[in-house]
Amino acid sequence: MSETTSQPNEAGAGQANGVAPSLNILTQYIRDLSFESPKAPAILRNQTKAPGINIGVNVTANPVDGSQTDFDVRLTLNAKAGEGEEMLFHAELEYGGVFRLQNFKDEHRVPVLFIECPRLLFPFARQIIADVTRNGGFPPLMIDPIDFAQLFQQRMAEERARQQVQQNA
Repeated sequence: MSETTSQPNEAGAGQANGVAPSLNILTQYIRDLSFESPKAPAILRNQTKAPGINIGVNVTANPVDGSQTDFDVRLTLNAKAGEGEEMLFHAELEYGGVFRLQNFKDEHRVPVLFIECPRLLFPFARQIIADVTRNGGFPPLMIDPIDFAQLFQQRMAEERARQQVQQNA
């Protein structure tokens, strides 16, 4: 079990009731892990060039048992090397953590859940993907750092656009 305490930043990460906000990691876990290499072992011998690698990322966050402070945040990584008949491997990981957020203003809770929490989970998920691809007979897949703030902003922009389309319809 690890613990991280968030300090308010200059932009006012948000003290609620005059008490400093805190972010605690209660637990981390693997919810689902899958690795497939359908052409192994033949594909391991016939690699002559670097394969195309496609990586998908998703983040979800939900309250734990109706709690106002505890949230289950899940980071899903989906990595495919090669395509179609030339598929080298397909790795999927759903890695989660239960976080306690205390004394955050409501407007700061969602960004913390979708930016800071996955940022804390990512190094562990990255290592699991690297280990499973290496154990599958391939060079370890070291996923580049992910800008969760940018992903969050894109997601919010998509949600606003979707709402405008629904209002205009």
